[in-house]
Formats: sequence, C-alpha cells, structure tokens
Amino acid sequence: MKIVIAGAGDIGFHLAELLSFEKQDIVLIDTNQEVLDYAATHLDVMTLRGDASSIDILRQADVNRARLVLAVTTSEKTNLVTAILAKKMGARQTIARVSNHEYLEDSQRETFRELGVDSLISPVLLAGEEIRRLIRECSFTDHFAFEDGKINLIGVTLDEYSPLVNQQLFNIDDEQDTDLNLRPIAILRGHRTIIPRGKTILRRGDHVYFITKKKNMEKLNNLIGKQKYKVKNVMILGGTPLGLATAKQLENEYNITVIESDKERCKVLAEQLNNSLIINGDASNIDLLVEEGLNNMDAFVALSSNSETNIIASLTAKNHGVYKTIAQVENKEYIHISQNIGVDTLINKKLIAANNIFRFIRKGKVEAITSLHGVDAEVIEYLIHKSNKTTRKPLKDLHFPDTALIGGVIRGDEALIPDGEFQLQLNDKVIVFALPEAIDKLEQLFH
Repeated sequence: MKIVIAGAGDIGFHLAELLSFEKQDIVLIDTNQEVLDYAATHLDVMTLRGDASSIDILRQADVNRARLVLAVTTSEKTNLVTAILAKKMGARQTIARVSNHEYLEDSQRETFRELGVDSLISPVLLAGEEIRRLIRECSFTDHFAFEDGKINLIGVTLDEYSPLVNQQLFNIDDEQDTDLNLRPIAILRGHRTIIPRGKTILRRGDHVYFITKKKNMEKLNNLIGKQKYKVKNVMILGGTPLGLATAKQLENEYNITVIESDKERCKVLAEQLNNSLIINGDASNIDLLVEEGLNNMDAFVALSSNSETNIIASLTAKNHGVYKTIAQVENKEYIHISQNIGVDTLINKKLIAANNIFRFIRKGKVEAITSLHGVDAEVIEYLIHKSNKTTRKPLKDLHFPDTALIGGVIRGDEALIPDGEFQLQLNDKVIVFALPEAIDKLEQLFH
C-alpha cells in the first residue's frame, strides 16, 4: 500500500514508524531537512523535502498512486490544501489533521468531503474526549466505547485488596452473576502482554482489560473490589491546547481549576473558559497547588508539554489523597514506568490519533481500532460485510489465531459476549483483541 504522510512531527513520525514496521510503501514529506534525515536513518521510508501543499512536491511523491494521504503537519491550512490537492490528483483516500473544532461538525465535514477531504481528525479533541470518559468512570484506568457504548473496553489495576488477586479466571467465571457477561481480553504484567485463558491466575499489580456491556459497568466496579466514586473537583495542570480543550469539555459538569505558568496564556484561557478558575503559577510549586485546593481534589489531570513534570505532579497529587490521576506522557519509554509507579491513567495524543487513522489502513471492513497503553496489541472492530466462512461455522471451527480472541459482538442494538458455539451473521460488528503476529491472519479471515 502506498501511503504519503505530510508532516514529520510527532504524529507524522509516529505513524511512519508504525507503518514502516508493516512494510508499507511510505513517502514522508516535510520542510525540515533535519527531521527528514533522522527519519531516513531510523525508518524504512522515502523522504521528500518541500511544502506538501505544493502540486510539484505532490507529483514527486507520486500522490496519484497513493492509497492513502495523511496530512498531519502543524499547519491546519497546509493539511487541508494538501488533502484537497491530493484527492484531485488521484489519491484514493485523504485524511487531514485540524485544530478548529468547528470543522468537525457534521455539516462542515460534509463540505470538506465534497472538496476532497475524506476524513478530519483532531488529536487534541480525541484526547479530550478520552479524558472526559475516564473522569466519568474514574475507577477505571482505560475506557474505550464501541458503538456509542453498547460494548465497552475497560482497564483496571488490581491492588492488594482486590478479591480477584490470586484467583484463576475459571473461578471468577463460576462466581460471576450470569448476566454480567464480563470477558477479560488482556493482562499487562510489567512489560509482558498476556492473553488470558481459563487457568490464568491474576496477580497484584496486573493491569487487566475487560470487555463488558454498558449496563454492567457498576457491577464490574464491585467485582474488582472498588466502589463507584463521584468526581466533583478537578485540577488541570497546564493551559496547553489539550488542557484548554479538556477544561472546555469538563467545566459544565465539574468544578475546574487550571494551573498555568505563562501569564499571557492565562489571559487566553480566561477568555475562552466560562466556568473555570485560572491560576497563574508553577507546577513545581507544591505549596501553591495545596493552597489552591489540591487536598480537596477528586481528580488531577497533568497536561503540560513536559512528560516528566506530568508524571511527578501526578504522583504528588496521589500522595495528597487525590483519587484519580491522569498524565499526558508523550515519551513512549515512560509509559511502563509511570503505570508501574502509581499514575492511574496515561494519555498519549500520538497513540490516540494513530488509532483513529489505523482503521483506514487495516484490510477488511474496520469500524474502529484502539491500542492499550503499554500493551503490544490492537483492539479492532470488524464489520461482517459479506457472507464468507466467518458466517458459515461456529467460532470454535474458524481456526482463529492463538494470539487473538473475540471479546464481543454487536448485532443491531444488541451487545453479545460470544462463546465457542456462537456463529457470526452478516452485518455483525466483531471486536477482536490481537497481538501483532495475528494481524495478517485476521485480515485474511475478515477481508
């Protein structure tokens, strides 16, 4: 598959890195020769220096043969022009990164589609939405909703008081409420990803990922040994674009305090937020955070541009009794470390944007895709779009890869947790957890 990526910044480089592992034919365009040289020496990609919104540069990139064009530079206008020109020149599909949230409204999306931009993504808005979900269900470390929440992927960390610790999954299944329909699909133990089987024993500190129905979220809380906690007060560290977007999404539901060190940025925040308290102060000043109510906060969300600051501030908040901590961590090397030392949940805009884009790359009719922080695997939602062997045999006879499992099925308005006797039907939406080595076989199965 020929893929042209405009922009070799954080998101563009991350996408190129992921795609180069899959042996895709990638052209990476950027105006900065230094970042292109770095990409050329670290990735199996072709690099091209120039303005991606230039017709000549797009011709040099053979955009007319591109299956996909990803315009993800830091300039919204460059991205939109690049996508429009690429489509006119023969690219099959175009995606543009934007920052103006108005463009994401349905009516404006349709206008851009008519111009040639097939899809618009805003990494900041996507991350803000994820934070909002995590604040609402604050006992969970991860929360991804499929089909507006008909089926939910939930992450939990087992502490020493959890009744699941030292239990075999077989035993948990026997003790479950028959209507709970709870399926563990992955365990992250240290740096190791485990696909759970009946004899798997859960350990203290395990990050366990479950598939469950929306109505059973509270029952899941009880099963892991936690009570549902209602958040009222939230402190956001950092008035970055993500900090602003998050405060906008939360300020009508919670009492929001935003801490920002730059005075001019504080003025911008004050102009754009209606119900949030803006404090000009340094994140490293613990006395200031305490003075502004840290001890009374239910949730602390660290969204500064510095991963180390976010991790340390979140751990400090935890020490002051804050129930839920969320940290933006852009450095992949820190993800395992911060999870294992006590930060409840991590946010990584690159991964969130990549998840949103990857569904256009996978073979088969893919509705949604997500990855789990620190877990070397994907969760993919496939649509059964034609009758083939997947609809003619029960699941146990499909020769499903050992390194993948089906977590749930959405059939119309019904959410189902299938067993081996279950048989798929046309138009079913199937949620699959897969390690990297299973992807090729899954694509053949669902193509």
